[in-house]
Amino acid sequence: MELTSIAVFIIFIVLLLFSALRVLNEYERAVVFRLGRLLKVKGPGLIILWPIIDKMKKVSLRVIAFDVPTQDIITKDNVSIKVNAVVYFRVVDSEKAIIQVEDFFYATGQLSQTSLRSVLGQVSLDELLSERDKINTELQSLLDRRTDPWGIKVANVEIKHVDLPSEMQRAMAKQAEAERERRAKIIDSEGEFQAAEKLAEAAKIIEKRPAALTLRYLQTLREMSHENATNTIIPLPMDFIEPFMRSLGKEKNK
Repeated sequence: MELTSIAVFIIFIVLLLFSALRVLNEYERAVVFRLGRLLKVKGPGLIILWPIIDKMKKVSLRVIAFDVPTQDIITKDNVSIKVNAVVYFRVVDSEKAIIQVEDFFYATGQLSQTSLRSVLGQVSLDELLSERDKINTELQSLLDRRTDPWGIKVANVEIKHVDLPSEMQRAMAKQAEAERERRAKIIDSEGEFQAAEKLAEAAKIIEKRPAALTLRYLQTLREMSHENATNTIIPLPMDFIEPFMRSLGKEKNK
């Protein structure tokens, strides 16, 4: 009877010791409470907890990617849009993450949603579409300051998708088309202006050197002779026609 009692006691002690052993991975920490009071943060590796009197809360130190649900937002210029984002954060102080907030993951997620609506409500639609990096940095800084008392470090915030109303999409398409037409007209006018400048320079050269006009005339005839045309009209310079016009005028006067 005594041997049986001793064996049962030994088995109980062994099971008690095994239940007191915990193994934590490299990225895990254990916040240990003894009789309800904070003892210390343990880990990683093998740790020992006194049964019954010690309790632990396990915390992961890895980066967490939280997908912020789509939020209905009214921008500064009164445009209704739908925006979603992703927040990357991790626990840097396990003790604060357990003691200062009930559920740090839920709290960070709710804070991300409210901060997204607050920041985007203060910018216009054009700023949201053209300055997304700046807005991401502002959101990251805001969330990092608010989660710091919880022992949370917000590493990055990225706006994933901006859903615009259909009428706004059509208006932006028209605006982009008008902008392309404006640029095309500017390029066309600049080309005409440059061509006019070159023609003006050529006219000045021809005015100073009349032989250049004759050379250009001969070059034009050569180019026309190489074309496959049934009829060729050869323009004559006014210098060739003037003597004949003068003689005809003299005959009429007689």
